[in-house]
Amino acid sequence: MRVLSVASECVPFVKTGGLADVVGALPAALAVHGVDMRVLLPGYEPVIAALGPHATVAEEEDLFGGPARLLLGEAEGLPLYVLDAPHLYDRAGGPYMAPDGRDWADNPQRFAALSWVAAFVARAGAGGWRPQVLHCHDWQAGLAPTYLRQMGGGAASVLTVHNIAFTGNADPALMGTLRLDPAGYTPEGFEFYGRISQLKAGLVTADRLTTVSPTYARELATPQFGMGLDGVIRARGGAMRGILNGIDEHLWNPRTDRRIAERYDAPAGKAANRRALIAETGLDPSAPGPLVIAVSRLTEQKGFDLMAEALPAMLARGGQFALLGSGAPEIEQRFAALGAAHPRVAVKIGYDEDFAHRLMAGADAIAVPSRFEPCGLTQMYGLRYGTLPLVARTGGLADTVIEANHAARAVGAGTGFLVEPGSAASLAEGFGRLCDLWEDAAAWEQVARAAMAHPVGWGPSAAEYAALYQEIAGVSSEAA
Repeated sequence: MRVLSVASECVPFVKTGGLADVVGALPAALAVHGVDMRVLLPGYEPVIAALGPHATVAEEEDLFGGPARLLLGEAEGLPLYVLDAPHLYDRAGGPYMAPDGRDWADNPQRFAALSWVAAFVARAGAGGWRPQVLHCHDWQAGLAPTYLRQMGGGAASVLTVHNIAFTGNADPALMGTLRLDPAGYTPEGFEFYGRISQLKAGLVTADRLTTVSPTYARELATPQFGMGLDGVIRARGGAMRGILNGIDEHLWNPRTDRRIAERYDAPAGKAANRRALIAETGLDPSAPGPLVIAVSRLTEQKGFDLMAEALPAMLARGGQFALLGSGAPEIEQRFAALGAAHPRVAVKIGYDEDFAHRLMAGADAIAVPSRFEPCGLTQMYGLRYGTLPLVARTGGLADTVIEANHAARAVGAGTGFLVEPGSAASLAEGFGRLCDLWEDAAAWEQVARAAMAHPVGWGPSAAEYAALYQEIAGVSSEAA
């Protein structure tokens, strides 16, 4: 089974969130199921720099404003197609935003180009290889199924929604520039409240839709979570499936992790990492309460305005808090001020992959208080490291954490704590339950053992994806 995965980011080359982790982990996870997956990425400087020996397998003189080459090679063990288009991708800043924090004005063209080339490869092949299935991720690849249809087909298509809050809107005046058939600009097509939506284009044209957890799949069909696209999701009916993300169990493994102070395979082994983390962050080694961390984008979606309100309840119980993240300036400033004012709060604005591993290994618990969360990965990293998750009961958080109440602990099933999304009071109460359990060392260790035993890998989900590819590979008569 040949599958082309197309995305705007991929670990270990470029990452802004969980999308990159998923795209980077899927090829290896699917290989055991007989799936030959190659990844198509934009030619950002880190991607070009990481690419080993490669060949140019296609060229275009004018791809949305300049010349482009399609490169085929390998980097970090991943087979890659790389769209080398310097006028679109060779620039300072992030994959979506300029150094001033604003979206690139030509983002519609930048990711339309990625989708166009994905459709070309799915239609005609490149470098002696042609996929049977085109797997598109989020709005940045949302136009690919539409372009593929315009080109006459050639492969079946899947669109995975990682976060429906980002719809990839563009001015309808760009219709011609984006090489779109104006006949598709209708409420049944890619028109979305008077704009072109690249995500909606994929939602209405892909053969199958998936999202990253079963609960989020159900939530997307509701006005509360569908972000104006819930009607489209309901109209697609049985085309949508929720397939839970997994994590890379080789990269996130306390038994083999070389980034942490001491490797371990049981909760008791965390002690050395806890001491090292407290020393590194300047926290209080004599504090009687649990050490809670958060590793996240600092946004209202992620619930960090609620976290700031709820934290005093945990700190009053002798707890400590360490944060790694960046996001909305006002939230960054609020936590920076809290860290400066409170000796049991440590804040690092930015992202540091090595430090994230040390946080996960040294902390007692991890808080993920999102208002909505398609899947979430950090709570699964927490489970893997015996760092108990405190999460909002929404999306993939609800699908991966089992409330450690008395009944669950009686059968060894509880793995963490769940609170109501969007409620600072519920989050504060959850911190209280966490502190209560911390005061019973034997009960805490029991839950931490259950957390470390909880399955978080890609095995079952990769099998679901492989079965889905097999199911739809015959949708196009030209796919074989």
